[in-house]
Amino acid sequence: MKAVYYYENGGPDVMEYGDVPDPVPGPNTVLIRVAWISIEGGDLLNRLHAPPRSKPFVPGYQAAGTVEAVGDAVTRFRPGDKVVGFNWNGSHAELFAVPEHYAYPVPDHLDLRVAAIVPVAMGTAHDALFEYGHLKEGEFVLVQGAAGGVGLPAVQLAAKAGAIVIGTASGKDRLARIAPFGMHHGIDYRTEDIAERCKDITGGKGVDLVLDLAGGRGKDKLVQALRPRGRYQVIGAAEGTLPTFGFMELIQKAMQVNGISFGRDMHAPRVHSLLADLFGRVANGELALPIDREFPLSQAREAHTFVAEGHPFGRVLMRP
Repeated sequence: MKAVYYYENGGPDVMEYGDVPDPVPGPNTVLIRVAWISIEGGDLLNRLHAPPRSKPFVPGYQAAGTVEAVGDAVTRFRPGDKVVGFNWNGSHAELFAVPEHYAYPVPDHLDLRVAAIVPVAMGTAHDALFEYGHLKEGEFVLVQGAAGGVGLPAVQLAAKAGAIVIGTASGKDRLARIAPFGMHHGIDYRTEDIAERCKDITGGKGVDLVLDLAGGRGKDKLVQALRPRGRYQVIGAAEGTLPTFGFMELIQKAMQVNGISFGRDMHAPRVHSLLADLFGRVANGELALPIDREFPLSQAREAHTFVAEGHPFGRVLMRP
C-alpha cells in the first residue's frame, strides 16, 4: 500500500511517501480502506517528540473509510461498513488497521468526509468542557484558539450548554467567522490583553474555565484571566511548545489543572456512546466543523506544514 512514513523525529521534511507492507489484521482487528484522513494535533506532536516505535513508522491517529476485512473475533463490523477508526499510529495510509474497540460506526446519511473529523476533535472538546471541566450553565469559559479544529466544537458545545463563551483568535475577521458558532465575546490576542478583557467581561471575577488549545502560548495571561479555584484544561501542544506551571503559581491561584488526552479513553463504553451522539448531532446539522483545506496523501509534508503554520479555520484533511 501507499503510505507516509518516517524513521526519525523532526519537522515535516522527515516524512516520506511510498510503498510499505499492508497491515496484517489480527483476531480483534478492523482493517479500513481509507477514504479521508483527519490530521490531528497529536500527529504533529508525535512526529516532533515521540521516538518511532517501529521503522518505517506510519503516523496518524484517525481516518474514515469502509471496512476492508475483520478479524475472526470481531462482532460489530463486517466488510463494507462505513467507519471512523482511531489508533496511535497508522492512519496516513491507504489501509488502516485498528482494534475493534477503536472503530466507530458512521450513520448511513453522514458523509465520510465529514465523519472523518468528528471523534478526536469533538470528543476532546466535549471531555475538556464537561467530563473533566464540569462546565455549568451560566459559567464563563475562555477558549484559547477558538478557530481551530477543537476550538470550534468547544465554542458550539459550550454555548449550547448555556455557558458564556469567550474566544481568542488572530484578527477581527477571524473572530467574526467564529461568532456564528456561538461565541459571545471575541478577543484578538495580537492586539488585546486577554486577562484584562476577561476581567472586564466577567465583572472582575475572572473566567471559570480555560481551554488552552494553542500550545501554551500566552499561558501567563490565561492564568491571570482565571478566577481563583478556576479550572485550566491543557489540551493543545501541536507546535511543540511545552510551557510549565510553577508550584507556587498553582497554590496561589488554587487552580485546578487537567491534562486532556481523549485518546486514552476512546476504547471506553462511555466514549462509544458519546461519539454516537456526536455523529448524530453532526448528521442532523446541530454541530458543524469547517474543513479548511484538503491535500492528497502524497503531499503530507505540505499538509502538516499548513496545520502547524497556516492557522487553518477548522480541520485539514488528506485523501489517499
